[in-house]
Amino acid sequence: MKTVLIMRHGDAQAVQGQDNLRELTDKGLAQADHVGQWLAQRFNPQGLIVSPYVRAQQTAMQVKGHCRNFIYSEDSEEVTPSADAKRAVDYLSALIAVHDEIDCWLVVAHMPIVSYMVAELCPDKMPIFPTCGVAQIDYDPQTLRGHWRALYSPQ
Repeated sequence: MKTVLIMRHGDAQAVQGQDNLRELTDKGLAQADHVGQWLAQRFNPQGLIVSPYVRAQQTAMQVKGHCRNFIYSEDSEEVTPSADAKRAVDYLSALIAVHDEIDCWLVVAHMPIVSYMVAELCPDKMPIFPTCGVAQIDYDPQTLRGHWRALYSPQ
């Protein structure tokens, strides 16, 4: 069994211009820092997939300040807001299979794909994520299915 953590980025600036260039607000930076501490204390993830959008990158950087045991890290277009959730989960499943030494994976992405990814892994769940919310899923690499555990919210 593996642990998959799916995280929405922190609070971001309002949409003005290009969505991929939106930065975190001070609140978003503080949220990401808080969740980074929480993740380090409870999970200490070793695998990381991050959207290339600025707000997701900034969120991941805050998390990396506390979680320092990443042995695999990748920026991926597969987890951008309009990406296909099934394809994203298939890609995550392939990475889990290739990197069997990693027990805990963190995905930092956006609404709505974070909700759709949860639904792909746990068909009876599709949570609405708060900013910096983290879904905890137990993932079985044999069945390619997840078991819902919780949704953590920093608010």
